[in-house]
Amino acid sequence: MRKSIFAIAATAATMVATFAGAEETGAQEPQTLAEAVVEDTTAEEAVLTEEVVPVFVSEEVVQELPVEAAPEYSGNVPAAANSLRELVSGMSAPEELSDEMRCLAGAVYFESRGEPLAGQLAVAQVVINRAESSRFPSSYCGVVYQRAQFSFVRGGSMPRIKTGSEAWQRAKKIARIAHQGLWDSEAQDSLYFHATYVSPRWAHKKTRRAAIKTHIFYR
Repeated sequence: MRKSIFAIAATAATMVATFAGAEETGAQEPQTLAEAVVEDTTAEEAVLTEEVVPVFVSEEVVQELPVEAAPEYSGNVPAAANSLRELVSGMSAPEELSDEMRCLAGAVYFESRGEPLAGQLAVAQVVINRAESSRFPSSYCGVVYQRAQFSFVRGGSMPRIKTGSEAWQRAKKIARIAHQGLWDSEAQDSLYFHATYVSPRWAHKKTRRAAIKTHIFYR
C-alpha cells in the first residue's frame, strides 16, 4: 500500500515536469492575440515603409528632345547674297509645292508678277503677316481665299497658272524666300496694300509702310 502511494507520487511528479517543459517551450510564441496583431502590423509597416518611401534623384534629369523635322524646302540657298536679285538668281525653285505654298506663290504670281522683286516679296510678306495675325485666317490659303480680299480670286478659286513660265518659277522662289525669312521685306509688318491707281477709303486710317512701283503697303 505504501509502495503504491510512492508510485502514484512519482507518476504525478513526472507529469508536472512534462507540462512545465511544454509551457517553457511555448513561451516564444505571443502571449496574447493582441501581441500577435502588433507584431504582424509592425512587420507590415516595415515592408510598406521600405517600398513606398520615394527615392529623390539629386542629379539633373535630361530628356532627349525629338529630332526637328526637316524644312519643307531643302534646295540650294546662296550662302551670302548682296541683293534680293542675287538671292533669287542663286536659288532653285521647288518643283513640288504644298497647298499652302501654292497659295502663297499664287498670290505673288497674280498680284505682282509684273512688279520688281521687292514688290513681289512685299505681297508675299502681307499674306504671311495676315496668317500670323489674329485678325485674319491662320493659313496662307485661308488668307488668299478670304472673301473680297484678293481680286484675282473668282468664285472661290484661283485662275489657271502658266506653270512653265519664268514668272511662275520666280513667284515660287519669292514665296520660298518669304516663308523661310531669307530676306527682309520693305513691307515689314504690313497687313494691307493697294494699287497706286485706286484710293480706298480705309487707306487714310492705316500707317503707310512702303511704296513699291504700283503698290502701297500699310499696317
